[in-house]
Amino acid sequence: MRSYFREYVLPLLLFAASVVTTTATGARFMQNFIAGAPPVAQDADLWPWDWLAAHPRMFISGWTFSASLLGILLIHEFGHFFACRWHRIRTTLPWVIPAPTLSGTAGAIIRIKTRIPTRDALMDVGIYGPLPGYVASVAAIAAGFVLSHPVSPDAPESIVRFGGEPLTLRLVQSFLAHWYPAIPSFDHLTPHPILLAGWIGLFITSLNLIPGGQLDGGHILYAISPRLHRALTRVLPLALFAAGIYYWAGWILWALILLLPAMRHPSVPVISALSPVRAVLGIVGLAIFLLTFTPTPFYDNSLLDFIHAFYAQ
Repeated sequence: MRSYFREYVLPLLLFAASVVTTTATGARFMQNFIAGAPPVAQDADLWPWDWLAAHPRMFISGWTFSASLLGILLIHEFGHFFACRWHRIRTTLPWVIPAPTLSGTAGAIIRIKTRIPTRDALMDVGIYGPLPGYVASVAAIAAGFVLSHPVSPDAPESIVRFGGEPLTLRLVQSFLAHWYPAIPSFDHLTPHPILLAGWIGLFITSLNLIPGGQLDGGHILYAISPRLHRALTRVLPLALFAAGIYYWAGWILWALILLLPAMRHPSVPVISALSPVRAVLGIVGLAIFLLTFTPTPFYDNSLLDFIHAFYAQ
C-alpha cells in the first residue's frame, strides 16, 4: 500500500497541488498583463492568495500560464523517464513540486532507483530531459512573443525584472520579426504569461544543464569524461559563489547545492566507450546550455546589489 501511494498517488497529489499554485500565479500575471502592467508590479503579486480570495472568479484566467509551464516541466521529466525505461532503469514518475515561488513551483524531479549501466545510457538519461524541454520552451516563447505587446509609457516599474539575455530569446524574436516587424525585444514588451512560462522553461533548462553533480549537465559531462566531471564539480561552486556576488544572488544557493553529499555522482561503468551518436548528443547539450544560460537571469539581484540597497536605506 505504501509503495502504491509513493509510486502513483503522491505524484498525482503533488501535480494537482502544482496546478493550483501555478494557476494562481498565472492569474495574477494575466491580470497585470491585461492592465498593461509588468508581471510583478507590487509585493502583493508575489503572493496572489489574498487577491484571489477577494476575486475567486479570476482564478481560471491563469490556466494559460499553468498549462504552458507544467507542460514544459512534464515534457522535460518524461524525457528522462522514457530514457530510463528504454535502458531498463527503474525510476519514479515525475514529481512536480508546488512551492511559494515566483512561478508557483520548484520544478519537477524523478528519482532513479537502479544503477545506470553504461555511459551511453547515462548520456540518454541526461540529454533527453533538457532537449525536449528546450523545444517546448521555444514553442512557448514564440507563441508568447506574438501575444505580447510593447510596454505602455505609463506602465509602473517592475519589482522583479526578468533578464532578457538568453540567446534563444534574441534568436526567436529576430526570427519572428521577419513576419511581425512590430515585435519588440524582450526587455521592451509587456510579456504575456505564456512568454513568461517559456522564459521559466529556458531558465530551468539552463539550471539543469550546469555541468556538475547529478544535474542533467553533470550526467552529460560524466558520460563524456568522468575525470573532467570530477574536476569541474570541484571548481563550479567557487565560480557560482563569484557569480552570486556580481550577477544573481541565487547562484550562491546553487553553489551550496552542488556541495551537498547527495549531489555526488554515482559511479557508472566506463569500460565501454561513448558511442559517436551519444558524443554528438553531448555537443547538442552544450549548445542548449549556451543558448539558455545567462549569468543575470534577474536584473539588480546580485549580492552586491542587495548590500548597496541595504546601506542606501
